[in-house]
Amino acid sequence: MDSFQILAEPRRRQILALVWDRELAASEIAEQFDVTFGAISQHLAVLRGANFVTVRKDGNRRLYRADEDALGPFKHVLESMWSSTLTDLARQIELDESRDSD
Repeated sequence: MDSFQILAEPRRRQILALVWDRELAASEIAEQFDVTFGAISQHLAVLRGANFVTVRKDGNRRLYRADEDALGPFKHVLESMWSSTLTDLARQIELDESRDSD
């Protein structure tokens, strides 16, 4: 699968937006979608295979973050697509995290 096919899938672009400037566990990513954890895991595997995300183990969790260097040729396009929604997504995640900690 080429890079354009990988990025053409809307959920993969949404995942990249979530992990663009921070690490998130697979479970935290999956919580943002209305599909199974297995489906999100498959999308993460495709993104990992393309080297579009990095993975770091933290205990039994895997933390994902966009690899901006690997996404360099696509960076401006992706960021322009997210400019209006990235802040909203970040706010929603922070709100969800604050609710979980209460």
